[in-house]
This record gives sequence, C-alpha cells and structure tokens, in this order.
Amino acid sequence: MVGTGRGEPLSWDPALTPIHCAAFQTQPDLWAEVESLLEPWANVTLTCHACLETMDFELFKDGVTQELVHLGLPAMEYQFPLGPVTGDTQGLYRCRSGLSSGWTQLSNLLEVTGAETLPPPVLSTEPVSWITPGLETKLLCRGGFRGVTFLLRLEGDDQFLEVFEAPAGVEATFPVRRPGNYSCSYRTHAAGAPSEPSATVTVEELGAPLPPTLSLQGESAAAVLHPGARTTLVCAAPLSGVHFQLRRGEEVLQVPMSSTSPDRVFFRLNAVALGDGGLYTCRYQLRGQQTWSLDSAPAELLLSDETLPAPELSAEPATPRPAPGASLQLRCRAPRPGLRFALVREDAGQRRVRRVLSPAGTEAHFELRDVSAADSANYSCVYVDTEPPFAGSAPSAPLELCVEGRGPKSWCRSSASRWSSRWQVKFSSGSVGSVSWLPPAGLCPERALRQDRPFPSPSPRTLVSVPPLLWL
Repeated sequence: MVGTGRGEPLSWDPALTPIHCAAFQTQPDLWAEVESLLEPWANVTLTCHACLETMDFELFKDGVTQELVHLGLPAMEYQFPLGPVTGDTQGLYRCRSGLSSGWTQLSNLLEVTGAETLPPPVLSTEPVSWITPGLETKLLCRGGFRGVTFLLRLEGDDQFLEVFEAPAGVEATFPVRRPGNYSCSYRTHAAGAPSEPSATVTVEELGAPLPPTLSLQGESAAAVLHPGARTTLVCAAPLSGVHFQLRRGEEVLQVPMSSTSPDRVFFRLNAVALGDGGLYTCRYQLRGQQTWSLDSAPAELLLSDETLPAPELSAEPATPRPAPGASLQLRCRAPRPGLRFALVREDAGQRRVRRVLSPAGTEAHFELRDVSAADSANYSCVYVDTEPPFAGSAPSAPLELCVEGRGPKSWCRSSASRWSSRWQVKFSSGSVGSVSWLPPAGLCPERALRQDRPFPSPSPRTLVSVPPLLWL
C-alpha cells in the first residue's frame, strides 16, 4: 500500500561547484574586449571562456571555422585577436572548447558589425518569467562588450529607468518587483548613444506559483500495473530549491523520495495494491512560504489483477487501406457499464497508455485522428472497476495497425514478418482454401484468437501474400 501522512517534503538546493558545472552546463562564453570603449570597433579581441580547463579552443564566423588552437597547458579561456573591424571580419561569431570526450556545445552568439549603431543585447528572466511572494525573479541583460553600462526600461512608464555599470562583466542583473514588458540596451560611454533595444520580455504577477509537471517513469501520464508492481512518479518544477509534495486526491502521501536534480523529485511507489489506483498530483512550495503552487496535471494509475474477462477491441472503419490523414475509432467493449477503460500502445518493446476513458455504457471509443506512420503499433485495451474490490480485466487480443507513409516503415515490415509465422494457409484440391491464425509460443489457447475464412487458392504463376495486419 502507498503510505500516507504529512511528513517533511523533500527539498534540495546544492551549492554550484565545478562538478555541477560539468554536469549541467558546459557551454562556453564569448564576448568582445576593445582597446577603447570610445571607439569600440577600432581594435577588437574575442575572448572564449570555458566552463572547465581545456587545451582546445575553436572560433567560428558565420558557421565556418576561423581558428583552431591547441595549447600546451590547460586554460580557462583563450583570446582571438580581430584587430580593426572590416568587411572581412564582420559577422556572427561562436566558439567552443574541448572536453575529454570531444567538444562542448557552441557558445552564445556574438555579432560583430563595425556599425555606428551597436547590436542589441539579449534580455532573459531568471529563474522564471513571473513574480510571486517569496520568489526573487531577476532580469539578465547580456551584451557583447565587457565594461559597458546597461539600461533597463519598462514599457508604458517613461519615468522608469534602471542603470547598471558592469566594468568587469558582460551582463547586468536587475531584480524585478513589478509586472510588465521590459527591454534593455547598453552604452559604451556616458556620451555615447544606446545600442538597439533587446527583444521585449514579459513578466507576469501570479497569486500562486505555476504548476509542476507529473509523469510516470518520466514519460507518460497514465499506466496500467499489476498488484505488487513498482513504479516511479517524477515531479518537475519550473525552478530549483523548492519543497515537493505528492497527493492522491486531497490525501498527502508519504512515500520514498530521491532526487538527482534540484528542480525535480522521484516518488517511488513500491508494491502497489488494487486500492492504490486513481489520480495523483504533485505541487511545490517556495522556501519560507506557506503558499503552495498550483497542482500539476494528474497522472493516473490503473491497477488490474486480470480476474475479469478480457474486453473486445475492434477498429471502425475496417477499411483495408485508408489513406494517411484519415480518422480511426478503436472500440473497446466490456461485459457491463460503469468501468474505466485504457487503450494501450505497444511498439519497440514499450507499452504506454494512449488514453483513458469512463463511458456511460459498455463500450469506450478511442479516436485516432489524422493517422500517420507514427501511429503504427500494436494496440490493446483493458478495463478496471473503480469501486471495491477494484478488480481489473485481462488485456484484449492485440490489434495491429500499420499506416503507410513516411515514418517507422521498418516496424511495419518487421511486424509483418513476425506475424507471418503465426498464419497457416491450407489448400484443398478445389479452388478454395482456409486461413488460420496460430497463437504465438507461450500464449494460452483460450486467450488466442482463431479465424477461419475462405481464401482462393493460387494459380501456378501467382504469388499470394497473406498479411495478418490491419493496414491503415
């Protein structure tokens, strides 16, 4: 059974160290250093700063390598001199630094224009683009030159102007206390004209933090499990250093937790029982605050002991080869109403719940719209009783769909080959034979689907193909 109780929610806010730098961020920084800020394009040097020490640096302009260097000793940065900016050196620059296993990702983009009007900076929010009590939201304005003065403006308020001098840096940090649309610019000296403004960034004011996301095994929003199985619910927040909580309905659950990143937590459910099915949500709380975030979208667990009869799954329309882009309805029929149905997709060895429905009658209709090759898979369905004793059905016989077009055609071909061994064609001395489906090894005869239907016998020069698939 899943444990319940108030418990202390898990939180983690580790200090950033070089190890975290290597684990989470290896992108180098690229900026321009000039001989004189009064004439910024007169003599320019580009500095590529790595996250970790390295002996290799590479500079690109407009996507083409300009210089590749290998140092004798590891260093944190390397400077590429450009000199006076001319038509040959104008362009968009990036750099990268070496790692033990290759190269880092490319650095930020740096525009070198040589024009009188300076290129715009980049404005972003940290950690999120909204403000709420207890959260310190900041605006980061990053320019291309070291040692400039940054200017922050608020749309609709001509009196609002914040100034930040960065004599040794390339970016400025502005705390945000008001919602609105912000932009920033910079100037190289007091008498100089400001650069072009950045793109506008909108900051909202919220009564409660935005919801986290909750998923099963970090992938789907629903799963069908057997009693006694284990599963993991992953709750991810839009910011780090928060307290997490898992709930089923309004009930707070106390379950084992772990984390490998400060913005998410893994809730581990061990040996789930039939009564543990239902809708789960998670939320988080900022440090020192009483307000919880909005609840995540629910993740659903369906527990099936397979004691109820298997449902029947069919497709409508059963046209042999509908064109890609058509709509298809998969119908799952149970013996009685008042049940919860799940459509399960299986391909590449993975089983995922496609959708969950609670129809009023005995049949659930799962719509597949605008089908494409990506919908090619085996489908089955199950149902569970949401009232005690919470029994569940065995899965239906699989329905195999294969959609022609671009996409996983190899799955269709391998699937056809895999299923062809399960069909047997028998011919009599006349012109009519029969086609029989043989269950795969290990499948009980009472759960196998057997079909016998008329089939014309081939002429001596005719190749007969018996695809056991529903082609879409």
